Amino acid sequence: MAVRTPDPDPDDQPSDDADFSAVGAAGFGGVPGGGANPAWLTDIELAEIRRRMPMLYVEAVPVRTDGTGAVTQVGILLRATPIGEITRTIVSGRVRYGETVRDALFRHLENDLGPMAFPLLPPSPVPFTVAEYFPIPGVSPYHDDRQHAVSLAFVVPVTGTCEPRQDALEVTWMTPEEASSETLASEMEGGRSTLIRTALASVGALR
Repeated sequence: MAVRTPDPDPDDQPSDDADFSAVGAAGFGGVPGGGANPAWLTDIELAEIRRRMPMLYVEAVPVRTDGTGAVTQVGILLRATPIGEITRTIVSGRVRYGETVRDALFRHLENDLGPMAFPLLPPSPVPFTVAEYFPIPGVSPYHDDRQHAVSLAFVVPVTGTCEPRQDALEVTWMTPEEASSETLASEMEGGRSTLIRTALASVGALR
C-alpha cells in the first residue's frame, strides 16, 4: 500500500502535493511563463528517483484532547485508492524541495482535514517515531510497494471542524481503544496500525 496522498496531474497548476525538482523565480506559488510547472518531476523522473533514493514524508495522527491534554479521540481517515479499494489511513504526504518539515506537516493536515481543522503543531517539530517504508515486505513493519520512504510521524491535536478533502472520504473519530484494535488494524494500509499504536503509546494513551 502507498504511503502518501495521490500524485497530482503534472499538466495542472501546482497543487498542494506537488513534487518539485527546483524552485523557479516565481517561487512555489507561481509558474513562470504560465502553463505547466517547468520544475515538475515527470512520472518517469519520479519513478527513476524512487528507484535510486528514499523519499521523505511526514505523517500525522490527528487527535482530540481534554483539558488536561490527554488524548480522548483519534482521527482515522477513510480513503479510496486508485484501484477502487477503501482503506483506513492517516494524514500523509511528501515534503517538497525547499519546504520545512513544519510547513509540510501543516500543509498536509489542511489538505486532508480541511482549512477549519485548526491543528496545533508542537513548538518543536520532533516526531514520535521515524517510520521506514520498504517495497519488500518484512524488512520493517511498514510497506510501500512503490518505493523506499522515510516518514517523520507526529501526533497533532486538532481543535476545529474537520472536512476531509482530496481523496479522503471522511474522518472517523475513535477512542484510543478502538484506534488500537485488531478490527481497525485489518482495515489499515501499509502497516499503519503499528504506527497508530506507537503514536498512542508515545502520549500515554495506549492501555
